[in-house]
Amino acid sequence: MKLSELITSDLVEVPLRATDKWEALAAIARIPVRAGRYPQSMVATVEQALVTRERSMTTGMEHGIAIPHAAIDGIDDLVAVLGLNPVGIPFETLDGAPARIVIGLVIPRSKKLAHIKTLAEIAKLLSRAEVRDRLLRCTDAAMAVAALVELQGPGR
Repeated sequence: MKLSELITSDLVEVPLRATDKWEALAAIARIPVRAGRYPQSMVATVEQALVTRERSMTTGMEHGIAIPHAAIDGIDDLVAVLGLNPVGIPFETLDGAPARIVIGLVIPRSKKLAHIKTLAEIAKLLSRAEVRDRLLRCTDAAMAVAALVELQGPGR
């Protein structure tokens, strides 16, 4: 599944305000509530799952990217969150650079294997410098959604 099919403007935070990766994970757990993706009562469960996954191994990649993710019971559909912070958030990335693009994935535990491909597709998309640069130029959620749609249009 393409990131452009998962992200709507109510799932985008520009800028993602966090002083470290733990605050970023807390934000990722909260944002889907405003989009109606799951109830407020799920936030603590989602945040704890993201923290547990992050403590096992960093989800901070290279080139200012982090893709924190966790499998959760109690949700039926994959939820993706896009956080952009041009300054960057300390995230213990593989190359030591701060995370400027954070894609959070909350995956239904029952569909975990099906979404491994989604995770790989997102990593592949963000490996392209022009995609990262375009996203980081976005100043609001609508711009970010439009950029993703354009960058992942038919044939891409």
